[in-house]
Amino acid sequence: MAKYSEKASEKVEKVMHEMKAGKLKSGSGKKVTSKKQAIAIGLSEARKAGAKVPKKKT
Repeated sequence: MAKYSEKASEKVEKVMHEMKAGKLKSGSGKKVTSKKQAIAIGLSEARKAGAKVPKKKT
């Protein structure tokens, strides 16, 4: 399991709560139901906020 910064972990935690409440939307506006997709969104938001997160795998 990868280690992320505290700030990144908080972002992912917030996003997971949104997903479980049914309020998380993807870029296209559809509701997110996948746990993996929710984590990816959280890490992406953390990257934009300047948190220490490893780069995306290509």
